[in-house]
Amino acid sequence: MLDDNRISRRSLFVGGAAAALLAGCANGVGENAAARLDGRVNTTRDYLLQTYPGAAGLIQGAKGVLYMPLMTEAGFGIGGAYGQGALRINNATVDYYSATQASVGFQIGAQQYAHVLIFQTDQALANFRSAPGWVAEAGAYYALPARGLAVGADTITAQQPVVAMIFGQSGLMAGASIAGTKYTRVIPSTF
Repeated sequence: MLDDNRISRRSLFVGGAAAALLAGCANGVGENAAARLDGRVNTTRDYLLQTYPGAAGLIQGAKGVLYMPLMTEAGFGIGGAYGQGALRINNATVDYYSATQASVGFQIGAQQYAHVLIFQTDQALANFRSAPGWVAEAGAYYALPARGLAVGADTITAQQPVVAMIFGQSGLMAGASIAGTKYTRVIPSTF
């Protein structure tokens, strides 16, 4: 007589594999992804202000600041970049965003970097928040911080509605740009 309650090796393997696949598909729900992302944003803000103190004036006078703590970019002919961040108004998180970028051309390597978008006018901030997928333009004003360069509110940056700063680069790829990067409001996920 056959015992229908016994477990075969095949069913044990299939059940274990299914459980492992489901565990690997974490969607961030219940994992406090927003708090983790806010912690990364705080660290990025602190690093920016400590490393480039001249940026403090821009940040303090901003209508809003989008912090992207970690953008990961890779390419071999065809490339892409992705990251998640938070939009802060008066230093309080109001929305979370993802940033995606695709590129084609001579490129090889990978890098990681942080960037911020500093919205200096109410209109620029409103345009960003109301767009279903805001795309950074190639003509965006870049304040490029480098050791020894004082980045701050000067006559040039004061006239720009949105100022972008890229910093903290590491990796084996030359240069970083946000031109063509699409920003979309998201619910934070683990990554």
